[in-house]
Amino acid sequence: MFIGLNPVSYNKLNHNSNNENSKTIRKRVEKARIIQRERFKNEGIYCNAQMNIKLLKKYCKLDKDTSSIMEKIYMKFNLSTRSYSRIIKVSRSIADLKGNKKILKEDLIEALQYRRFIEEKII
Repeated sequence: MFIGLNPVSYNKLNHNSNNENSKTIRKRVEKARIIQRERFKNEGIYCNAQMNIKLLKKYCKLDKDTSSIMEKIYMKFNLSTRSYSRIIKVSRSIADLKGNKKILKEDLIEALQYRRFIEEKII
């Protein structure tokens, strides 16, 4: 997963904050990777990015509210099947990083924020 970042201001660099350190983030990523390996141990893949449509439907079910949001985005921005799949896979990865069994509305919204084309069309 790649995301674009804006430059950090000097004030933010010198401000003491409670942000996660690299070690903590690394542990979360390692846990998420274990979750994914376990999930896919009998599927012939090892991570969310490798899911095909069949596995996407099996492991990335959305609840009614989350599905409604995805449908609105899909229709509004005329998404391709590939774009839809990528957004759902990123949502699943975000949920894994948070330790969520299900993809929550918040996970989907966060995944949508990483999609450059949506930002460009909104602005």
